[in-house]
Amino acid sequence: MSEKSTIFIVDDDRSFLTAVTRWFRASGYPVQSFTSASEFLEHYSSDMPGCLIADLRMAGLSGLDLQDALIEADSPMPVIFLTGHGDIPTSVRAMRHGAEDFLTKRASKEELLDAVKRALARDAQAREQRARLRGLRARFDDLTPREREVLAHVLQGKLNKQIAYDLGINERTVKLHRTSFMSKLRVQSVAELTRLVQEADLLQNGQLEL
Repeated sequence: MSEKSTIFIVDDDRSFLTAVTRWFRASGYPVQSFTSASEFLEHYSSDMPGCLIADLRMAGLSGLDLQDALIEADSPMPVIFLTGHGDIPTSVRAMRHGAEDFLTKRASKEELLDAVKRALARDAQAREQRARLRGLRARFDDLTPREREVLAHVLQGKLNKQIAYDLGINERTVKLHRTSFMSKLRVQSVAELTRLVQEADLLQNGQLEL
């Protein structure tokens, strides 16, 4: 578990909320509890690491409504549903939308703890991947428009003289741009460059025109 990761619990049953909150705190986890989905969403920020344990049926926004709201966030938090009103169609719907687990309130503490550990591990991994992706895209953002043009031609497998002809510049200038963007992107070969572009997902997002 990340040192800053927090378990967020949302349940309008105050006695149950208090009991679960105390149990997790006694187990050494940072916990924040809320009596409604709206209250949690007012507090929520996509950069908050952790996981969410939510009741399914609550006054106002339901647990499924809360899950939908998190899905729309830039970095949705893993959700564990803990409910006294579970049914198969609802659990299937929740899992299809990415819930980490769907448990009844009669589940054992071990089951709940295992689900929380998985959710926190999933959240940490997803945040690490997003941070790496932001770092990669930041490298590409540092390229000049001309460097991006030359890069797109390099990815097509063109030689420097072909690129120079296509862009109406001399071959020496092409070489200078290649040296510059290879340095900025911290790659040594076209193969590395291609993998980096694919990892940063720039082609699929239309940020590099080939």
